[in-house]
Amino acid sequence: MTLTLVVGGTRSGKSARAEALAAASGQPVRYVATADATDESLRARIAEHAARRPAGWTTVELGAEHPSLARALGGDDGTCVLIDGLGPWLGALLHRLDGGAREAALGDLDAVLAAARAGREVLVVAEEAGHGLLPPDAVSRAWLDLLGEAVQRLSAAADRVELVVAGRSVVLGGPVAAGIAALRRHGDVDVRPGDADHAVNVLAGGPPAWLRAALHEALERDAGRYPDERAATAALAALHGRAPEEVVPTNGAAEALWLLGAALRPALAACVHPSFTEGEAALRAHGVPVARILRRAEDGFALDPAAVPAGADLVLVGNPASPTGTLDPASALLALRRPGRVLVVDEAFMDLVPGEPASLVREALEDVIVVRSLTKSLGIPGLRAGYAVAQPALAARLRSVRPPWSANALALAALAAAAQRPEALAAAAERATAERADLERGLGTIAGLRTWPAGANFCLVAVPDGPRVVAALRERGIAVRPAASFPGLGPEHLRLTARGPAENARLVSALAEAVAACA
Repeated sequence: MTLTLVVGGTRSGKSARAEALAAASGQPVRYVATADATDESLRARIAEHAARRPAGWTTVELGAEHPSLARALGGDDGTCVLIDGLGPWLGALLHRLDGGAREAALGDLDAVLAAARAGREVLVVAEEAGHGLLPPDAVSRAWLDLLGEAVQRLSAAADRVELVVAGRSVVLGGPVAAGIAALRRHGDVDVRPGDADHAVNVLAGGPPAWLRAALHEALERDAGRYPDERAATAALAALHGRAPEEVVPTNGAAEALWLLGAALRPALAACVHPSFTEGEAALRAHGVPVARILRRAEDGFALDPAAVPAGADLVLVGNPASPTGTLDPASALLALRRPGRVLVVDEAFMDLVPGEPASLVREALEDVIVVRSLTKSLGIPGLRAGYAVAQPALAARLRSVRPPWSANALALAALAAAAQRPEALAAAAERATAERADLERGLGTIAGLRTWPAGANFCLVAVPDGPRVVAALRERGIAVRPAASFPGLGPEHLRLTARGPAENARLVSALAEAVAACA
């Protein structure tokens, strides 16, 4: 079932909120308008509603003479149905049917619930009943009673209920975190002890010697006291040409993404996919509606800023994106900016790109948050060394919801030490690029394999039978990352992390045999 109920008082903004949710569905919208234009003022109000609907939406007007919601739903044509709203529709039923209005209304609501249970996306706008005195006349009481019963009936069955007050939405109920389990699958679960690891996107070999020494020193010096992030924030600020108050250390880049929902309270977030899925999972867990913006393989996974809904007040995009490896130019990212919108760029793999040509981390923009990680380049996934960079106002909002001592002493020592060795980070980026180029050359020799240009230390490929190929590689002790859990990709897609020449050669040989066996 995919039923959302949006309730609110008159002129609360409930219709606009429901329209934003409908636009975020990514489906064609069937707008069921229930108000009947009985006077000039109401005609003007209806025209105002109609003017803000996208041109591609289909509008079905019920009217007082034919107020059947069941018929207005139409067939299951893949559309998202937005019913706006219950109050005028129930008023029309009472006017037309009098004593039979309740039976007709409940029958139509059953049809709405059946459509949602069948998998159709249904949104219903309703007036919130019960905040005033009981009306003195029988007709108004009948309308109020029927409205209250209808709203409670829908609310009991809805996946999500939102109350809109003064233009702001509050989630009242429903499994706000439903469906996020599939988004929380990551490559580490694909690697067994002893496997050749081409699934996890971390440079092999663990932390370099200079970092091991810094960690050992920090363990001796700092383990007995609470973490102090000042040295790390100062070093990172100097590295990126920013102020220390603009740097927010986090328990890995993932935690920075998990702070967004609580810190920013967006009304509608747009997540550009395929990309790291924890950002969407975090937003959904905080009750934030999410519109998925899917890059197209046939377009080389290029970013299309025009595909983002205008109403999205938060946009999350990875650069380079995982698992595609797509590296977008800074101009494409900046085209996502709009008044009232925060742009979040996940640059967790940017330190693996020599020179970081598309990074926004040095740009002090009031509406941009950049999320970074040193996990991959330093080989320290167990330390969770991440941070966010934003102008002071946004950085303060992130800090306000961050758990205390979020970044541990060893992670902070790693951040500080690495930030003071830009030449070591540059060497890691060159190594990642060389390893990926070596793997790309090998993949280019495999017939029946499709690849895309990549900017980090991994490649996305498409094979004839993904599950069969993965199983064949596992039999040979090679772990790769199936990419079907990334929105926009399917079972035929695999992400391959580049390693040294010998490891890459072994992977290419085994992959060629597995793909040939599928022919």
